[in-house]
Amino acid sequence: MNTTRITTHRRISFLLALLILLVVIGVAQAAPFGTITTFASVPADPGFPEGVAVHGNSVFVSGPARFGTAGTGPSAIQVYNRKSGALEQTIVVSGEALEFEHAVSNVAIDAAGRVYALSTQLGLLRFTKQGQQYVQSSYGAPVPDLPTCVALPAGPCSPTTYDAPPIVNDVVFDPQGNAYVTDSLQATIFRYGPGGGAPSIWFQSPLLEGGGFIPFGTNGIRLNPARTHVYFAVSTSVTNPSQGTIYRLPLVVAPTAGQLEVFYTYTASEIPDQLAFGARGDLYVSLALSNQISVLAADGTEITRISSAPGDAIPMDLPAGIAFDSRSKSLFVANHALLSGNPAHFAVLQVAVGDPGDELVKPSLP
Repeated sequence: MNTTRITTHRRISFLLALLILLVVIGVAQAAPFGTITTFASVPADPGFPEGVAVHGNSVFVSGPARFGTAGTGPSAIQVYNRKSGALEQTIVVSGEALEFEHAVSNVAIDAAGRVYALSTQLGLLRFTKQGQQYVQSSYGAPVPDLPTCVALPAGPCSPTTYDAPPIVNDVVFDPQGNAYVTDSLQATIFRYGPGGGAPSIWFQSPLLEGGGFIPFGTNGIRLNPARTHVYFAVSTSVTNPSQGTIYRLPLVVAPTAGQLEVFYTYTASEIPDQLAFGARGDLYVSLALSNQISVLAADGTEITRISSAPGDAIPMDLPAGIAFDSRSKSLFVANHALLSGNPAHFAVLQVAVGDPGDELVKPSLP
């Protein structure tokens, strides 16, 4: 009898049985699709979180993203432990004129783990970790306050029906290191070149102007997994405030109005806000006013919507920034709570989706 062969066979059988057991346990422990739990609470000061980004073992959450901040404390980025949800550090934004309106909206990460944040006053900021602290520097100048094209038909202008100040909202990098920034009130997407500096106008259209009691137009922005197109949300429409649209443009140097495509339209005042692509090309959209996450297929049809359940500890309350956690195949959602202002709802929620997500471009930058 060949005892060596029998022993080897038993070992293989044991390892195979162990592998099957681990798979069964993993399936049994996986939360059902759409299950919402609380990943972390966000401090009431400054509160109103909007941006969320994941890098390494950290989850970065930025805010406040609201009006009425004149005379209040500085903006901040909270840093949470990705595994435990514990608040490990607060990055306080310096240099804001606190007697005036000030806010930080969304964030992005580069290959070196540096954090980029959009400040309504200071432009695109960069935070570099040195030791245990983050050092702030200016990466991109503030976007310009454009006159309307009616008032200034020649030269850089905003194709809007009324003159509004810039409100920078979301930021995403492309593989070349360009940063695309949406301006919610000037119907414009700006672009910073690799290395930052002054922004230039990448695309404008009257279709990007918002309307109604939340007159936000251009909002969340992301590249599709193939890096061929830029997708962005226009939360409302100046001609129909109840309508929100997901548009896409080819990822080219200078897209034209004729290349603008409608990917999906929401018609019941849902207010599409932020975007995140799944690994299979599905597009996840936070719907701020209906307190849902919409999932769109690659062909532009809606697959499903995710809503809070009656027993959830913290319900979705004007969900804003969304980002995938590839390890748990879940979605982090910044609970903005802009209209309720309920401090108990300032949180990062975690939604089980069974999808590791499409990894965002994190370019190597100077």
